[in-house]
Amino acid sequence: MTAPRTYSPRTADLSCDLLVVGGGVFGLWIARHAALRGLDTILIEKDRVGSGASGGLLGALIPHLPERWDAKKKFQFEALTSLPDLVRAIEEETGLDCGYRRCGRLMPLWKESFADIAVKQTAAARQNWSTPETGFAWDIVERPPLDGWPAADAMPLGLVVDTLAARIDPRSYLAALRRSIESRVRIIESEAFEACADGVVETSGGKRIMAGRTVLSAGYETFPILGQLLGGEAASYGRPVKGQAALLAAELDDDLPLVFHDGTYVIVHDGGRVAVGSTSEQRFDAPFSTDAALDTVLDKARRLCPAIAGAPVIERWAGLRPRAVGRNPMIGALPDHPDVIVATGGFKITFGIAHKMAECVIDLATGGTPDLPESFRFAAHLKDRK
Repeated sequence: MTAPRTYSPRTADLSCDLLVVGGGVFGLWIARHAALRGLDTILIEKDRVGSGASGGLLGALIPHLPERWDAKKKFQFEALTSLPDLVRAIEEETGLDCGYRRCGRLMPLWKESFADIAVKQTAAARQNWSTPETGFAWDIVERPPLDGWPAADAMPLGLVVDTLAARIDPRSYLAALRRSIESRVRIIESEAFEACADGVVETSGGKRIMAGRTVLSAGYETFPILGQLLGGEAASYGRPVKGQAALLAAELDDDLPLVFHDGTYVIVHDGGRVAVGSTSEQRFDAPFSTDAALDTVLDKARRLCPAIAGAPVIERWAGLRPRAVGRNPMIGALPDHPDVIVATGGFKITFGIAHKMAECVIDLATGGTPDLPESFRFAAHLKDRK
């Protein structure tokens, strides 16, 4: 990376090697990796760190299906298997618990076609889900580890046990990530990206920040910034998808696997809490309000896992996740703006792979060549624009 430019009070209030726009899980990991590499880093967040989609309730770390193996699935596998050691390091640094557990996942088989496919996936997992240290399974069993988890009538053909899946407490994780960078990174909250020209970013509060590189990691709010910098409608780069989830109070074994069935997750967290969700709404009127769509998910979850049938709801949550036009995460330098890097987009898988993608972003920002799947690269998304 080139050295930061020289500043004066007339040209900028702040200066840094790297400016990160957005304080969700991706932005926090980018800032952490940047600081660990010795880059002078500033992170700005429109609201407060962790207040967006990353600060939801579920915390599901779910692998792709093990069949039809490709670079994207390999990247995600390596991310999911490397995360536990990184989480432990952050917990040791900060003294905060992230609520991580490799709990596994149960998926009821309720159609003959699903059962046939699961057999093929079992063989694929044996081949692809392995490391020198350990192996992970995608097996078919007749009974769950706990009667009623899930309900027998939901699994007439047995169920798949995926031992790679894990869960993490989103808010505890974000709090620990934030604490891990507070002594290394300048964090400025209540400041949004307003404009960028000649290496100077102007914020909504009137600050001017001159940065060697700027990373746009503001979730779905990155898309209108791309429209501003590159031209075109925000929707031609991506759009928000609404998600709704709920948190229930239920004293269950913390080691229970999460259950996934027909789009619904049931995830046991520490401290007598169970997360249920989530919706993926392409159209919505009230992005941050819960409604009948969440009630439908709760009804499904209670039938699926009778152990939570009478559990009271202690929180309802709604938020917007970023879905890039190419559906995958979107990472790369902007055409005609080589000092600006976009890092957003993977609305369903980002939480479990943010740390590995962040390394790629810093590689790119420091002149390296990141080992990214082609489908993650910004150029691939530009081909999908309409």
